[in-house]
Order: sequence, then C-alpha cells, then structure tokens
Amino acid sequence: MAFAVATAVSAATLPTTATACDSMPSWVQFGCNRADQIWTEGNSDLYLSGWAWHNRNHYAPSTISRFREFAVGGGYGRSLYDSDGDWHGVYAMAFLDSHSNVQPVAGYGYQYVGHFAGDFRLGAGYTLFVTARKDMMHYIPFPAALPLVSMGYKQANIYATYIPGGNVLYMFARWSF
Repeated sequence: MAFAVATAVSAATLPTTATACDSMPSWVQFGCNRADQIWTEGNSDLYLSGWAWHNRNHYAPSTISRFREFAVGGGYGRSLYDSDGDWHGVYAMAFLDSHSNVQPVAGYGYQYVGHFAGDFRLGAGYTLFVTARKDMMHYIPFPAALPLVSMGYKQANIYATYIPGGNVLYMFARWSF
C-alpha cells in the first residue's frame, strides 16, 4: 500500500535538495526525498500521548486492573499537507506502555484528509514506525505498521489506532506550531 501511494505522487513534487538520497536504490529514494521535504518544509509538531484502552472482550477484569491505560508521554515531529490536502508526518515519541515501561516510537504517518466546513477535518491512513518494548524482544527495536484515523481542528489533531495483537485502542494528540 505504501508503495502504491508513493508511486501515485509525482516525483516532481519532491525536493531535489536531498542529495544523500541520490545514492539509494530508486524504490527508497522517494521515501527519503519525502522525509527530507517534510523535515525542511513542514511545521513543527508537539505530540502528547494519551490513552491505551484494552479491549474488555479480550482481557479478564483482573488483568485489566494491572494495566496502565493512561499512557503518559510525548514527542516531537514535523508534518505537512501536500497539494491534495493530505497529511504527511515524521515523528518520535516515548510514553509509558501498559506495564509502565518506557516505549519509544519513531516513524512516518500518512493520511487521506477530508476538509470540511471551516477548519474541521477527518483523516484515515497508516503509520510505519520502529518501536521497542521491554516485554517484546527485551527492547530490541522492531518495525511495525498500523492504521491511523484522526479528527482535527486548526492546529489540534486527535489520532487513534488499534493494535490488533494487543487488542488495544491507542489515542494521542498533535499540536502544530
């Protein structure tokens, strides 16, 4: 899916300043150039981690009571809206996971965005990221991909994703400045 989205965007819309990308294979160059464009042309973003709701149909009440659902944490990123009004972002965050251990995350997000009356918008897309968890491979980093939906107004956005292996709805916020 990411490859189909990447090839649908004209390479002419990407910056030519990312000379480090030139030596990479062609299928990697697009992503490298897009990341450079987001970083150099995008807005700064402050991320605030929020809520990790554990599906009550999957976990026993005694297990739920041991989980942390307020996933306190935050991060920084850069993002931009392309000529179609769709959102692209690169980010890094850290927050307390369900077991109160620090979980770092760094990645890329893309959303098709519908712009409505005023500055209200809804988005749906995906995020590709690298993370590490104490309870999964003892903090050895691993890649992942998740669906991503959002609702935004002016500079504020609320995001949600569902983590199927853990049966967790995770929500966080982004403020652009």
